[in-house]
Amino acid sequence: MRIDDLMNESGVKFGTSGARGLVTDMTDRVCYAYTAGFLGYLKTTGILTPGQPVGIAGDLRPSSPRIMNACAAAVRDLGCLPHNAGFIPSPALAAYGMARGIPTLMVTGSHIPDDRNGIKFNLSTGEILKHDEDGITSQIIDCPIGRFDDSGDFMAGQGMVLPDPDPTAYRDYVERYLHFFPPDCLRGLRIGVYAHSSVARNAYVEILNSLGAEVTRLGHSDRFIPVDTEAVRPEDVALAHEWTAGGRFDALVSADGDGDRPLISDEHGNWLRGDLAGILCARQLGVRAVVTPVSSNTAVERCGCFESVRRTRIGSPYVIAGMQQMLDAGLTPVAGYEANGGFLLGTDILRDGRRLSALPTRDAVLVALTILQAAVERNQPVSALACDLPRRFTHSDRLQAFPTAISQAHIAALSGGDSDQNKTSVEAVFGESFGRVAALDMTDGLRITFVSGEIAHLRPSGNAPELRAYTEADSPERTVEMTRICMTILAGWRD
Repeated sequence: MRIDDLMNESGVKFGTSGARGLVTDMTDRVCYAYTAGFLGYLKTTGILTPGQPVGIAGDLRPSSPRIMNACAAAVRDLGCLPHNAGFIPSPALAAYGMARGIPTLMVTGSHIPDDRNGIKFNLSTGEILKHDEDGITSQIIDCPIGRFDDSGDFMAGQGMVLPDPDPTAYRDYVERYLHFFPPDCLRGLRIGVYAHSSVARNAYVEILNSLGAEVTRLGHSDRFIPVDTEAVRPEDVALAHEWTAGGRFDALVSADGDGDRPLISDEHGNWLRGDLAGILCARQLGVRAVVTPVSSNTAVERCGCFESVRRTRIGSPYVIAGMQQMLDAGLTPVAGYEANGGFLLGTDILRDGRRLSALPTRDAVLVALTILQAAVERNQPVSALACDLPRRFTHSDRLQAFPTAISQAHIAALSGGDSDQNKTSVEAVFGESFGRVAALDMTDGLRITFVSGEIAHLRPSGNAPELRAYTEADSPERTVEMTRICMTILAGWRD
């Protein structure tokens, strides 16, 4: 079968860096086929040889072990060796593969509810890019007759058991940061780790403890919790304020399900927006050139901290491509970040004789450690770190279970170009709430800049049936109100 036919047949689509869909649709047969398509593509390009190890890891969703097993069966059938890295953060697995020159795949649905899951594919050089996605989906693969039952599950005795997990990838990831950050550089800080069901929780606790912080584990859950760093749940906002009441902590740190998107709060329990955290992290690391999607806060251009800023479409493959363009132009060090807070390191960072190697995939732990180090070095609370940045604030929210076709149709109807006629059409929908339209940007979705300087950006998610709204204004209260208005307008599109 062709992989693109499988996409239509199963409902499991290719999104950013991999496949994602309902767990009920991600049968053993579908997961086997996607993995076979990935490895078949690597063979056709000459970057996979028989007998080569392929790293496999997963997040803490109930469905992840089964899917990891199905992936391992495909790895073995295609003549390679499945290497079980266990339940570790996505960036830890990617770094392990890059250091050893082997492909890897991460079973994760990231921040979405656990009725869904996914498989994220990495080359030996890092994440797959858009042209790799095309190569994978055009693959023709064999699904052995008699291997799967009518429901798509392995027949009795036809699957395989994953090898025992090897802790090396996890240990390498922890040591990556312990070798770069000075010993005891976080001494004196009281940090709460919001563990929930993030696969990064153990790494956070071990690294922070080793760097001298006083660490308390909070909110551990054996049930998967879909923490989204772009649309923080009201209950997570309330928990952060409850935990930090009375000055108990200097900061809270957390991450999404697979540990590639950070959450960092100040001493008052206010979660930092991911695009603000990205600026603080890049500045602390001494980055010269920054790449970020069009949805990120415009403070990155206004702050004057960076020699060059490049905007891209939303999604890590686009950010990675943008970083390569910066490198081709001779700019270094280069880094990228997304509005969700995930930070991508495009070049090595050297400091005081220590080297942090490039890791061009989203990472959460680096962001938290760097911001906490900045607080210690500046002798400032986390809340004060951004005081010298331009006063621009962002907010976002999403409508879940929103059919992608409907959202795309509505946005397409408003995205006819940056003409006066099209501005008038947009004003007919949003003008009563936000005023005249100054400019429209169709780089990814529809980004509306109003004459007031306020911004509303509408975009269907690329990997889930969700419709997102991003807003930007001169006060946090106004962004919250703008997002509320956008959610009300967009909800009317369901009818």
